[in-house]
Amino acid sequence: MKIFYSDHLRVPLPEGHRFPMPKYNLLHQRVIEARLPGVELLPSEPATDEQLALVHEPEYLRKVLEGGLSEKEERRMGFPWTRELVIRSRYSVGGTINACRAALSEGIAANLAGGTHHAYADHGEGYCVFNDVAVAARVMQAEGRLQRVVILDLDVHQGNGTASIFRQDATVFTFSVHGEKNFPFHKEQSDLDIALPDESSDDEFLSAVRWGAKHALQKSRAELAIYIAGADPYEDDRLGRLKISKAGLMERDRLVLDLCCQAGVPAAIVMGGGYARRIEDVVEIHLTTFRIAAQYAARAASCMTY
Repeated sequence: MKIFYSDHLRVPLPEGHRFPMPKYNLLHQRVIEARLPGVELLPSEPATDEQLALVHEPEYLRKVLEGGLSEKEERRMGFPWTRELVIRSRYSVGGTINACRAALSEGIAANLAGGTHHAYADHGEGYCVFNDVAVAARVMQAEGRLQRVVILDLDVHQGNGTASIFRQDATVFTFSVHGEKNFPFHKEQSDLDIALPDESSDDEFLSAVRWGAKHALQKSRAELAIYIAGADPYEDDRLGRLKISKAGLMERDRLVLDLCCQAGVPAAIVMGGGYARRIEDVVEIHLTTFRIAAQYAARAASCMTY
């Protein structure tokens, strides 16, 4: 299984910034140490201007690439503009593009970044600069690799940017399980949304994932699933508001990959959010996702109908 990384590209953030940027490097190191069978770690390639323009408006791209964002736009995005931020964001999107290509060839692949689902076509939001899953879906279509994609968004926050981008597009099915009262406070309409109340447990969460992912895979008739495996539904996440255990998140990953396999749909996995009080918990949750994915890789090719 190919796993792509871009954590060697560092983004300077102000002291005390809430975003846990070190998680990417820590996770990369843990994947190396875990010696997951059959895993090949590869550096991501940067997304090009042309690829980003398949989703993002020209004026927004100009502002980001040239450093023309206003203070208000930077606050909405959640990051101060730097050239390092632009470079890293390109590579994060490129990692998801790489993972999608690899998944279509081999059945399953992953990006040690991505899941930036709050970015809209015309603005960044919620620690998201470019929408990697939207760009990757469009690139796969533009390259003639497929026609239909399903996005299985299991981050605790609704993928509002992704839902907005594909609102009128029947070729990309968007599915989200998220906290009803959590950010974003104005939700967009996905093709299928399941909003959970605060304090929801493993049973409620897994029931929603099971029914929703099965329905999304059937309804979409997708040729590729992009799975946003957020760590933030975890019960000790500072921004999560749900009560999902590590065991529950492990079962979520098994369930999603089982359903993809049963449907004969290749899966590209991206990280999404994770803001636990202990960054080690975020890293452990993501490492478990990739450990489970590596187990599926051995039989992924036989599952896929292509």
